[in-house]
Amino acid sequence: MHIVIIGGTGLIGRKLSARLKQAGHTVLAASPSSGVNSVTGEGLDRALASAEVLIDVTNSPSFEESAVMAFFCTSTGKLLRAGRDAGIRHYVALSVVGSERLPDSGYFRAKIAQEALIADGPLPYTIVRATQFFEFLGSIAQSFTRDGAIRAPAALLQPMAADDVAAALARVAIEPPLNGMREVAGPAPFHLTDLLRKTLPASAAAEIVRDDDALYFGDRIGDTTLMPGAQARLGTLPLESWLAAQAAPAR
Repeated sequence: MHIVIIGGTGLIGRKLSARLKQAGHTVLAASPSSGVNSVTGEGLDRALASAEVLIDVTNSPSFEESAVMAFFCTSTGKLLRAGRDAGIRHYVALSVVGSERLPDSGYFRAKIAQEALIADGPLPYTIVRATQFFEFLGSIAQSFTRDGAIRAPAALLQPMAADDVAAALARVAIEPPLNGMREVAGPAPFHLTDLLRKTLPASAAAEIVRDDDALYFGDRIGDTTLMPGAQARLGTLPLESWLAAQAAPAR
């Protein structure tokens, strides 16, 4: 199968490309650095020529409200038009579990807008909604840091390893389009404050303080906001194993 990954040189794109190639597929990992830009449209027609599956794992370089909306709407619109012209048979897009439950967040409103464009677009599609990545927990902690303390809510999350996200996308890519959504999540839930205590280095200077009014990228979250539904496909890598791998010396 000929598969094009837009955003193919990022964290998920690299892992996904390697998995698909190992499975015997022909893969183009496209990004602005390779001359393919989904916002300007540069190189899209050439990249998608003869492709059967398009996987969109792009993300906005800015989370500012107007910038992130412009990014997802423009990029997705260009991909849908180019994909239609190329005869793409399956458009797979990565999104976030719980996006519709965060209406006060500019970022998640933009993700909902992206999902709506895909659902109303001309291509058979599957939207893969994933929970938070282990690899991004440091950035989440930073977003809650104020005056030297991490003030975060104790809401439930069920995070997953980027490797498991890539595995889920690779599986969906070769399945028939759902023309709907598939949720994927980690193997176990954690309260966010406990999760940060487990994952931040012991040397981290910031104190972790429970603050259920602290905003998660612009909106409040509770125990159900970011949790997957009962039908979610679960990853296999536990947090403890992922942490052990991060601590292991490089060979």
